[in-house]
Amino acid sequence: MKRLENRVALVTGGSRGIGAAIVQRLAEEGAHVAINYTSESSLEKAKQLKKQMEETYHVQAMVVKANVGIKQEVDTMIDEVEKTLGAIDILINNAGIAPFEPFMKLTEEKWDQTYQTNVKSIFLTTQRVAKKMIEKRYGKVINITSTASLLVTSPVIPHYISSKAAASHLTKALAIELGKYNINVNAVGPSTVATDMCHDYLEDKEILEKEIQANPMKRLGTEKQIGDAVVFLASDEAMQVNGHLLMVDGGLTVKAAQPEDHMEAERELSI
Repeated sequence: MKRLENRVALVTGGSRGIGAAIVQRLAEEGAHVAINYTSESSLEKAKQLKKQMEETYHVQAMVVKANVGIKQEVDTMIDEVEKTLGAIDILINNAGIAPFEPFMKLTEEKWDQTYQTNVKSIFLTTQRVAKKMIEKRYGKVINITSTASLLVTSPVIPHYISSKAAASHLTKALAIELGKYNINVNAVGPSTVATDMCHDYLEDKEILEKEIQANPMKRLGTEKQIGDAVVFLASDEAMQVNGHLLMVDGGLTVKAAQPEDHMEAERELSI
């Protein structure tokens, strides 16, 4: 029997990158998957992923559009998932953005958008999904955070870094409140992964090399590695793991920064 046989999972931001890899690993382990997407540009990818999961792993899959930072859209999305697949057993709060902008150029709009996507979405989706989980006395909530939950990883994303730190603490708070209902709430913290979200950043060969050399494993992480960590936390093997931030970062967050690390590079700011 597969580890997640017949469980129902919802992955926010599941149409591409780390989200798509998580969808694939959940389906591979027997879970039925709801793939959330936000923009029309992601719709085709979501549809292709749905088809692939159904044909390859013989699970039920669906695509569902929602901006997970807006309550009404979250409620509609979860209604659709529950109607089609059933009550959600596994919630993966993966949706996130990281617009590069130094603090003195950061706009209020970009700050709010970052927190809405990276923090408020966890509040909205978890609060709604937890209602059924509490009734069943079972559930797994897994938030995708970052090495930025623990370290200042770059001088040009203060809004992203602080939002991921907030997501990490929210994970711990929810673990305490929901644990008594047999609901595990944990987080996975990736280091830099070469997804389309990081494409422009890693296209700079010098930055790519510094990212690799800064990591104790001398390599970037992969999307599948994040999916593997999520599967573990979603499985019965992790029933006593609660309020934990599982770093999938090659040891980056336990290593003191060196002068040549990309985070230490001086950057001039023109206001």
